Amino acid sequence: MGQTLEIGTRIELVPMDPHFQDISLALYQQAHDRGPVFLVHTYSRKDGAGQRIDFVGKAMQVLGGMEVTPEGLLHFPCWSGHVLAVKRLFLEACKQNPNDDVVARPGKILDRKSGLQIPVLSQGEGRYRVTAEGEAKGVDRRIRIFRGGLAKLGEMEVVEETDDEVVFGCGVPHDALVGLLLVRAPNVRAVIREEEQAASRGMLSAPSAQ
Repeated sequence: MGQTLEIGTRIELVPMDPHFQDISLALYQQAHDRGPVFLVHTYSRKDGAGQRIDFVGKAMQVLGGMEVTPEGLLHFPCWSGHVLAVKRLFLEACKQNPNDDVVARPGKILDRKSGLQIPVLSQGEGRYRVTAEGEAKGVDRRIRIFRGGLAKLGEMEVVEETDDEVVFGCGVPHDALVGLLLVRAPNVRAVIREEEQAASRGMLSAPSAQ
């Protein structure tokens, strides 16, 4: 894991941004007196790189419900790290086309494998229940798969006394973040492979290389 004292510890990297001249983008974590904060950064000096960084940061606010400090650093409303989730959020924000409107994902998705609609309902205090609409074989199994995917991607805790609930340890709702993670929840193994491949593709290039 790369580290630079001035900007913090790098926790995620996009070696080549397909939406802006293949520059490298990275997400850094810093310490704050209230909790972890995050910085989207590039070493590129190309014209427009700063605007691209701003766009990604704003996309993370929309897609993940993040907020910004007066210094321009990103954080969750609960001031918890949610590191796995914020890494996924950063990668998804980097995939957004700057020519399109960024819209928060709904807390409901069509499960293409079963044909079921899968809504995830907030129960308050960071707790969510995975449900299903429609009829199909193996409904309970699909619910458990989605629940397990959310737990893995969001570092959420499985509510042991139920078959369909997960909860954020911070005890604070994160509706937008859950909507984002829900898209990937049934394919969590593919997500992990993607992250491992991204981590092995290279390092953030210095300014002279960009």
